[in-house]
This record gives sequence, C-alpha cells and structure tokens, in this order.
Amino acid sequence: MLDNPRSPRVRAVAKLANRAARSEAGLFLLEGPQSVSEALNFRPDLVVELFVTPTALERHPEIAQVAQEVGAELEFVTEQVLETMADTVTPQGFIAVCRQFPTSVKDIFANEPKLIAILEEVRDPGNAGTIIRAADAAGADAVILTGRSVDLYNPKVVRSSTGSIFHLPVAVSATLSDVRERARSAGLQIFAADVKGTDLLAARTEGLLVAPTAWLFGNEARGLTDEDLAVVDRSISVPIYGHAESMNLATAASVCLYESAFAQRS
Repeated sequence: MLDNPRSPRVRAVAKLANRAARSEAGLFLLEGPQSVSEALNFRPDLVVELFVTPTALERHPEIAQVAQEVGAELEFVTEQVLETMADTVTPQGFIAVCRQFPTSVKDIFANEPKLIAILEEVRDPGNAGTIIRAADAAGADAVILTGRSVDLYNPKVVRSSTGSIFHLPVAVSATLSDVRERARSAGLQIFAADVKGTDLLAARTEGLLVAPTAWLFGNEARGLTDEDLAVVDRSISVPIYGHAESMNLATAASVCLYESAFAQRS
C-alpha cells in the first residue's frame, strides 16, 4: 500500500493539477468512481495508473472486476495519500492517471459529422465539461475547443464531463477560422448562440435545425465578437419566458444541441 503522501510518486500525481505539468507529461488526472469506471469501460488503453482506498473499493467492487478484465492494475493507497493526489477537497476514493488523447480537427470533419459543438474562448471549466457531457447525451459527433478556451484536461473539466470525454471525439487548440472553413467544406451550417439572434423556436418552425450543424458557443461574459457573428450562417437565441436575467452558457448550449438532435432525428 502506498502510504507516504510526501513520496515523489505521490507528488508527481498531485502535480497533474497544474496545466504545465500535464502538458509536459502528456497525462491528466481522473477522479471519482464514475469517471474511472467510464475510462476502464471505454478507453482502458489510456489508463496509466489506478489508485484506490480499500474503503472505496468495498463500496464499488464492480470497478475492481472491470479493471481485472481489461488488465488495469489497482494500487491501494491511504486516505491521506489520496487526498494529497486529488484536486478535489473531498475525493471519492478513486484516482487514475490517464494519457491525453485529443482528436485532430481534420479527423472530426473527415467523418462527415452531422452535429458538433465549437467552444470559442469558453473559460469556465465547469461549463466546458458540462457542454461536452450535453453534446455526448444529445448524440453529437464531436466537440472542438479553440485555442483560447480552457484546457480540456483541467481536472474540473474532466469531472464535469462525468466520463463523456471518453465517449466522443474532442479536438483542442484549433483556431476558429480554421474550424469554420472545415465545417463549411464538410457541408455544415454554422449557428452561433447569441442573445441578439433569431428566436430558437422560430428557427425550429422554419426547419433550419434539420441540416447538419456546427453550434458555436462563446465566452461566458462577453459572448462572441461582432467579427465572429458576421461570418456565421445564423445567430440563434434561446428565449427566456420567465423572469430570469440570463441563462447559464452550459444550459443554453444543452438546449441548442438537443433542439438540433430532435430535428435531425424527427
């Protein structure tokens, strides 16, 4: 059992909370039984190390079974060691170290996508992770994070995605201009989510959402620039029927992605 929280190995894992350390190592942290289970079930080849406390394994014996089936070795650690490794204040007993695995933008559009989400300067890790999860749930083909967005492997992004980063291709570090060109070449229309755009209900009524679509979502505070909005096919707004001052970006993105999913499957 690994029981020294000051050991070099424990410190190396803990350093992965830092972006520079993640980039240098090409690794990232995965925390919690749900995320670890998704990695083992969908991408066991990415799991480099797997740490667990005895108490946590008693609560989730099914994870040990899956780990054994895919050849992933479990290593027991003390609660103190796990707390040192973890990015969260109250870790749930499981931590995995995984290899980074971004998909290229070229490969995404080569597969004839019908629905993708583009995140331009989305800085909040919780929003980014939740949009990835929503895109996964809506059956989207991919998510693209431009170079000005939050790091895909930020621990909060990974946690918020709840394992969805292992379910669909996610590209990083692309430029918005390159993504726009590739989307158009692949036959996708580009819709920007913007408060000044066409009402989403009107877009649905006009049948605009049936065609293959790339949804563009901008920064939480500033939205998209006038230059960005000038080169999309249509700006769409999610109507607010109640008295809420605004809508969270991830919530609005979920609505847009599902509206397209409903239209494309109807």
